Amino acid sequence: MFRTGHATLERKLAACTGAANLDPEDRAEFLVLLSTDADERVSSRASSVLATLPPTDFIAAIARADAAPQVFDYCGQYLAEKAGIAEALIAHPGCPAPAMVQAVKHLPEDVVDAMANNLNLLSLRPELAVVLLASPVITADQRRNLEEMGQGAPDAAALEEAVKEAEQDPGKRQSLLVRLSRMRVVERVQLAIKGGREERLALVRDPCRVVQRAVMQSPRLTDREVESFAGMANLGEEVLRAIAMNRIFRKNYVVIKNLCNNPKTPLDISLQLLKHVHTPDLRTLTMNKNIPETLRSMATKLHQQRRATRPGG
Repeated sequence: MFRTGHATLERKLAACTGAANLDPEDRAEFLVLLSTDADERVSSRASSVLATLPPTDFIAAIARADAAPQVFDYCGQYLAEKAGIAEALIAHPGCPAPAMVQAVKHLPEDVVDAMANNLNLLSLRPELAVVLLASPVITADQRRNLEEMGQGAPDAAALEEAVKEAEQDPGKRQSLLVRLSRMRVVERVQLAIKGGREERLALVRDPCRVVQRAVMQSPRLTDREVESFAGMANLGEEVLRAIAMNRIFRKNYVVIKNLCNNPKTPLDISLQLLKHVHTPDLRTLTMNKNIPETLRSMATKLHQQRRATRPGG
């Protein structure tokens, strides 16, 4: 009755005065609805009582699957800065965009950072990518990824080249190419996270960098795949840097060795990893003509130092 406007004046006033025996979330919702009632006696009382309710009552009201749209609007407009309100608004899949935009401005920095880097979440809820752009704390890198999430189908020529490198069988290659060419970025991100090995092998070369990054976030990604990616000279810097920055991947010595031998690995990364290369592989690096001269020189210097400190050396 409250939601449809058919509650009697007595019931409305009872909700305002607390005479009605209501759960906190029910009362918070009813008061929000009544704050815009046509009867000024009701709307005035409801607005006054609303100001006295704790944020927890509104959080409980927001959390309900069938929460009234007015609750989102009210909390986004007047309460987004209160503890827990912004997080509750963002977490609800039914929260309208205007309320989410207000909420994101008040989210803690660590929450924004986690959401902006969670590509699975952003691909499942594309509206989040849009509203997160309103946050004053996102980084330039995160802004680029969020903007890319809104793009459509990939460049045909770039996609064809990526699929050609990934799939040798002509029939399978054409089938994969047709399927990917119809996908928007959010769909390719989902496929990169949940798809199979052949799909990851193609999408790691996707012309859109956020799709490449999604491949590296896939829980189905194997150690062998990461080792292979680390040694590929035809991958973009985005992927190689993502591999090097992942602490789990760096525990794999083959990954470290392949990154150092890969001429496309950013020099700051390969120089940082050089100290972890085993001495026999370090000697191989000193003879690798494909890597940057600076890296080869540092490998030679480090190899000589190790030999000088070796017993009997």
